[in-house]
Amino acid sequence: MADPGSSPFNASSVDLDKTPRVDIVCYLSGSSNNYDDRLGLRVASIFVILVVSTAVTVFPVLATRIRRLRIPLAAYLFARYFGAGVIIATAFVHLLDPAYEAIGPASCVGLTGGWSTYSWPPAIALASAMVVFLIDFVCEYHVERRYGVAHGAVENIITDAPAPAPDADASPASRLRSEKSDSDLEELAHLTGDSGETHRAFQSQISAFLVLEFGVIFHSVIIGLNLGVAGAADFNTLFPVLLFHQSFEGLGIGARLSVIPIPTRWRWLPWALCLAYGLTTPVSIAIGLGLHDTYRGSSYTASVVSGVLDSVSAGILIYTGLVEMLARDFMFNPNRTHNKKRLALMLLSLCLGCAIMALIGRWA
Repeated sequence: MADPGSSPFNASSVDLDKTPRVDIVCYLSGSSNNYDDRLGLRVASIFVILVVSTAVTVFPVLATRIRRLRIPLAAYLFARYFGAGVIIATAFVHLLDPAYEAIGPASCVGLTGGWSTYSWPPAIALASAMVVFLIDFVCEYHVERRYGVAHGAVENIITDAPAPAPDADASPASRLRSEKSDSDLEELAHLTGDSGETHRAFQSQISAFLVLEFGVIFHSVIIGLNLGVAGAADFNTLFPVLLFHQSFEGLGIGARLSVIPIPTRWRWLPWALCLAYGLTTPVSIAIGLGLHDTYRGSSYTASVVSGVLDSVSAGILIYTGLVEMLARDFMFNPNRTHNKKRLALMLLSLCLGCAIMALIGRWA
């Protein structure tokens, strides 16, 4: 079937008894974009989102590597689990729901051809989640067969692993300062170098993280394009909402990346991955600006592309968020911390991240 958006349809004289429902739905969803000429503001949005989202993504990585910053442990835990909540809410509210709107049974796409024979968004998300599971399992199996251990070092911040003992020959004041450092900073210390433990943990964890960032970047491309061609009213709402959206997602990305042990020869990788996330949406906005005369985010083709990508990303983030972030840290970690205050902070941060990101879904 041809693109329904190009089929003849007279909107001024519609016979509801004779006009196919698909023609009405496709006409209503296939209107052109309402781009206005405020080019300066749109260009500024590129740099604002680039700087803010990149800075927020880099923050947790810096916290584990630069001790001078003296980032409190509570701030780091908040960033890590708030970000986890954001990722989970993104999967359900910002990806799966828009996928239904784009290619679901009630959409223009979902009423045409083979798209009308099945509810595709959950099926694509399911397939995506299973592919991620298989990738995760194969990587885990490889590490276990090669090194004889599963996963890698579990971070001290979520366990009750003892902190290093202070120097017995140090003065009382030095020991006190050392103990304070142990309680607030040593637990944020990053596992680096070229030890076998570092390599095992890196190989075990990096594949799951790359899949996570891949899923988030898919979504960032679509929203960047849509912001680039948005009309004045939509832009005024979408710009601040997407600024928060990208910042919160970046916080989740950076918090996960910051605790992956990195061998010396890969020490550039965390910074490159943070920059890749920070650049994705601004570059997509710039592409949208370049295509503002021709790109229609609600066209049939664009709906198919965005619906499929959103469904794929939803499956990736559902698996990663619920399994890698929640189940691994809270349910199946035999060394999970028993510190009630720390656990309460972790859980409250998680729920807050879910709630705020779900709320943002009201606008974008």
